[in-house]
Amino acid sequence: MAFHSGFVCILGRPNAGKSTLLNALVGGKLAIISPKPQTTRNRIQGVIHVQTGKAKEAGQVILIDTPGVHKPDSSLGRKMMTEVAEALEGSDLILLIAEVTQKSVAADRFVLEMAKRSKTPIFLLLNKIDRIEKGRLLPIIDEWRRLHDFKEIIPISALKKNGLEVLVERVLKALPEGPRYFPEDQMTDQPARFMVAEIIREQVLLDTREEIPYATTVVVEQFDEGERLTRIAATIYCEREGQKAILVGKRGQMLKKIGTSSRWQIERMLGKKVFLDLFVKVRPAWRESREFVDGLDWRRQVENLVAAEKP
Repeated sequence: MAFHSGFVCILGRPNAGKSTLLNALVGGKLAIISPKPQTTRNRIQGVIHVQTGKAKEAGQVILIDTPGVHKPDSSLGRKMMTEVAEALEGSDLILLIAEVTQKSVAADRFVLEMAKRSKTPIFLLLNKIDRIEKGRLLPIIDEWRRLHDFKEIIPISALKKNGLEVLVERVLKALPEGPRYFPEDQMTDQPARFMVAEIIREQVLLDTREEIPYATTVVVEQFDEGERLTRIAATIYCEREGQKAILVGKRGQMLKKIGTSSRWQIERMLGKKVFLDLFVKVRPAWRESREFVDGLDWRRQVENLVAAEKP
């Protein structure tokens, strides 16, 4: 039986549903989700292991969730778009995801042009079909067909998981025969400490408003995993003292709320008790600091940890 495998880039505008799709396809929470644009800041890999009957191919699909495509106006934004470019460069297939609730596809043309420049086959995924009447779908499909000769056009609802079985089947057929890149029990390449930082950042996104979510990031300073208890210390960075006051809250209530919600999710992910210590620090204009932004990349963090452990 043929074994198909390859790397599939999920591409789209902010809030198109990329991370929701990734989580739905792998059957677990790998990427954080919020209603706020530009929630995803790093490319994230999720692995689908497909084992079918003798009449069909088996395989492994490595999905790459990317930050929402936008025109950057800071070092953080430029780093996010670099993540997108690097994901496209090594992909065998692109899943271009667009919302059918948009009044026009014109806003997605910038994303489409980026995908076309990569010379990689493109599947168009029309997401959020649960939010429109069925009669509106065909005109939307026709409008997209005039823009590009897509390898496939598949209507889906990532949230409701509609159309995902068809999507996986067609993706697998589109990928070349290849090796198994990850063990069968591995769902992602992300280290646990990065996923912890993202869980905490997600709570900040959900619990705060206005400029606070965009002006914050999270760094895990300590991650000591014991047999029964994992001790974690993390810092939430913001840009101004006023933002710090909001994050801490009156008598520390906001920080406590963020910490309690985060700890519960981290415990569920790790399968053990967690002691979580949160701090808030001000680092003015951190989004404009290329050095600081580069240091947020978990791949860079892993390299630094390995270097620090060497004698």
